[in-house]
Amino acid sequence: MKLWGGRFQKETVDKVNQFNSSINFDYKLYKQDIYGSIAHVHMLAKQHIISQQDSISICDGLMGILNDIEDGKIQFDSQAEDIHSNIESLLIERIGDVGKKLHTGRSRNDQVALDTRMYVKDQTKEIIYLLIDLEKNLLSIANGNKNSIMPGYTHMQKAQPITLSHHILAYFEMFKRDIERLNDSISRVDVLPLGSGALATTTYPLDRYMVANKLGFKEISSNSLDAVSDRDFVIELLSCCSIIMMHLSRFSEELILWSTDEFGFIELDDGYSTGSSIMPQKKNPDVLELIRGKTGRVYGNLIAMLTIMKGLPLAYNKDMQEDKEALFDTVDTVKNCIDIFNCMITTTTFNTQNMLNQAAKGYINATDAADYLVKKGLPFRDAHKVIGHLVLYAMDQNKTLNELSKDEFKSFSPMFDEDILDTLSLDKCVNERKLPGGPAPVTVEESIKRGYKWIEKTEELLI
Repeated sequence: MKLWGGRFQKETVDKVNQFNSSINFDYKLYKQDIYGSIAHVHMLAKQHIISQQDSISICDGLMGILNDIEDGKIQFDSQAEDIHSNIESLLIERIGDVGKKLHTGRSRNDQVALDTRMYVKDQTKEIIYLLIDLEKNLLSIANGNKNSIMPGYTHMQKAQPITLSHHILAYFEMFKRDIERLNDSISRVDVLPLGSGALATTTYPLDRYMVANKLGFKEISSNSLDAVSDRDFVIELLSCCSIIMMHLSRFSEELILWSTDEFGFIELDDGYSTGSSIMPQKKNPDVLELIRGKTGRVYGNLIAMLTIMKGLPLAYNKDMQEDKEALFDTVDTVKNCIDIFNCMITTTTFNTQNMLNQAAKGYINATDAADYLVKKGLPFRDAHKVIGHLVLYAMDQNKTLNELSKDEFKSFSPMFDEDILDTLSLDKCVNERKLPGGPAPVTVEESIKRGYKWIEKTEELLI
């Protein structure tokens, strides 16, 4: 049964029905639609727009439909266009003409805006909880590797010595910002659009604040035109998710590199790796590669939504039906990627000895050698040049800086003393970098403590 048609003299053709229908994907909103309708009906009864008995009949019918959907007893009808029409049609079938009062004072425009906002609120919080679980595991890895020295890179070239803990904490900070962005975005989702009608509210004496309170919204929309045509909150979630996926993809790319023989920094668990159909020796990081690949898909959904909305006049237009697939696909993809990445990272073995061995190569303590001369009174630019010549000499001799003798150092500058070799030890290089935000174990330990406190505070705010 269609919820419209009195003005039409002929039925829409089947192709149009199929083309127009969104039930194949917006069925996901069934719970939000039913709870939104129940709150609306309670308000209608309280305002004496419908009787208390009608309200009870409608709410009982809606709860029966909800239970049957969750028990798998209902098959949705594409002829009814969308989840909203499906549920209303089912209600009328079950309780008769009383069910036709459900839509009093409401349009599908403000109804779908409500359902989508409720869905976005729910899913945003679920994504936050998944990220918090990941953050806890990253802190655990960092806590166990405060003294695990590894090379830090710029331009994918060995640059300076850091610790594995410091490297992992860099991703902790990225996901921390993601959680903060998601938390902040909730304030802009937390606005009740119901009561806006199709575009110009209604003449019924609705109590919008009552509905907002029942559904847990902090405020009501201020402009009915904007309320039914706004999808900023969808775009904002897709944007936040795109940044999350960018961070996951960067992390995945590093772990892919680290898992190669060329790096040998990690060993992925067999349960999170795959093999080759032709090469028996292969162990492929497919989970990480898929996360990296799915990032493009999430980006595409964001661009699709921006493109859909960019040319729409006020108020609602059918183009906006296209927001659902992009939204649902992004949410499902991001949640799945965070979950499997989290499981994978907790089973990964970090080969810290290989990291230390690689850190001993590549002259990554050259900056410390230059700083040594600066502390002796040589201007930094002159010190930089001296160490550049020294590195070139060491490369010709096939030695690391630590393998050079005191006399070899002095041949480049008389400022080098007996303590130069101790100064260039990797432990010394790392431990001296104890400024806030640095890789020194003592600094990293403070960062880990702050991380746990931040998680505790964030979880308290979510409860």
